[in-house]
Amino acid sequence: MHPSSTFSALVSSPPRSGDSTPPQPGSRGWYELAPEILRQRLVIEGVPAGPVDDEQIRQYLSALSREVDMVQLLEPVTHRSDLYGWAGWIHWETSGAHFYAWEQPRLFFSVDIYTCKAFDPDVAVAFTREFFSAGTIVAKSF
Repeated sequence: MHPSSTFSALVSSPPRSGDSTPPQPGSRGWYELAPEILRQRLVIEGVPAGPVDDEQIRQYLSALSREVDMVQLLEPVTHRSDLYGWAGWIHWETSGAHFYAWEQPRLFFSVDIYTCKAFDPDVAVAFTREFFSAGTIVAKSF
């Protein structure tokens, strides 16, 4: 069997006896594998007022930790790719957040937050908008 066929078959397999949540219509094979484990995700994307550098990313990720009440385990890590721009990551006791910033082909940033502790997405979005003076910002929580 082709590897992608195997993956497709695994993703679309129905739950085994004892699994608590069956696939929902239109779910394309996605179903809750661990309902007893809280997982919250938030993606925030926007257009900053100016280019974003490593110092801003580190400051933002540490301040975001405080805003959403997460325990920071390590100082934020950043790296710049000559092709794709800046990236940063912070490790929280309950997971973490990634940050990506572009200058070309346009000023743009994307934040991915994943945590096993509940937080208020509106607080994270408002803080991000203010921190980067982003006139345009969108967010999706799931």
